[in-house]
Amino acid sequence: MRAIIAAEAGGPEVLEYTDVPEPSAGPGEVVVKVAAAGVNFIDTYRRCGIYKMKYPHMVGSEGAGVVVEIGPGAQAKVGDVVAWTEGPGSYAEYVKVADRDLLPVPADLDPQLAAALAMQGLTAHYLCRSTYQVREGTIALVHAAAGGVGGLLTQLVVQHGGRVIATAGTAEKAELARSHGASDVIVYTELADLTAELPGMVRELAGGGVDVVYDGVGRATFDASLACLGVRGMMVLFGGSSGQVPPFDLQRLNSAGSLFVTRPTLKHYTLTRDETLWRAGEVFGAAASGRLQVRVGGTFPLAEAAEAHRALEGRRTTGKLLLIP
Repeated sequence: MRAIIAAEAGGPEVLEYTDVPEPSAGPGEVVVKVAAAGVNFIDTYRRCGIYKMKYPHMVGSEGAGVVVEIGPGAQAKVGDVVAWTEGPGSYAEYVKVADRDLLPVPADLDPQLAAALAMQGLTAHYLCRSTYQVREGTIALVHAAAGGVGGLLTQLVVQHGGRVIATAGTAEKAELARSHGASDVIVYTELADLTAELPGMVRELAGGGVDVVYDGVGRATFDASLACLGVRGMMVLFGGSSGQVPPFDLQRLNSAGSLFVTRPTLKHYTLTRDETLWRAGEVFGAAASGRLQVRVGGTFPLAEAAEAHRALEGRRTTGKLLLIP
């Protein structure tokens, strides 16, 4: 079969479209014919060596498709339409996935949309339903609210009674954030000094500091994000698209108002099968019913994975990027 491998740590140019053996299902596993693979920042972290990996390795971990082979003890059936967030080597025509990690896709949900939702949808869900549980009246600052996670997160916060103050990189992306339900949007590229200017603007809009900041940008926004929080506010740092946040003095949290900082990841919010199915069921169900709008920002042939990574890392995207084998 054809697949994408990262030959060594580096930029998008290290991604190679090549022939590899087709996988076979072992005990408790299935083989899926991939309909679409999701492109995520974690793929770029693994490709460039921020996350330790062996090289060469097959890239990707998320997708959706149809089960074509069942291993001993697996509960899925041939023909089931499924999605997954933990399928190493998903940038491929076929991928092996543990049966316990399969997410059932409703019959009325397009598999490509399921692939777009699997990781980002579950991430948005745990962020606002568990990491900081949004309630009626919650005021949240969501960075990159026109992006994949940001757009879904903005919708979910609003649907659960919260208000979103958003940031976006362009006027076009600001309009998209408003369409997701943000009450106010700040175009951060129009600010001469984000760290100095953003907190005052957000505090004025919120009538004080916000309850929670959802920040997937990282280094470029972290200091400003902390300064936007009210007393006992929570900083939820769930990504680092601008780079990783360097170590900082915890005493800052005291002086800024007894703040909280957390660096969550999806695997710790899908610890049990029941928890995973609850999150997937709510997200997929909302998308299938039309209550949750899923934006696919672009589709690329599998062979053009490097270009998809360049688009993602260059912030040229609004919504989810998918690779189509």
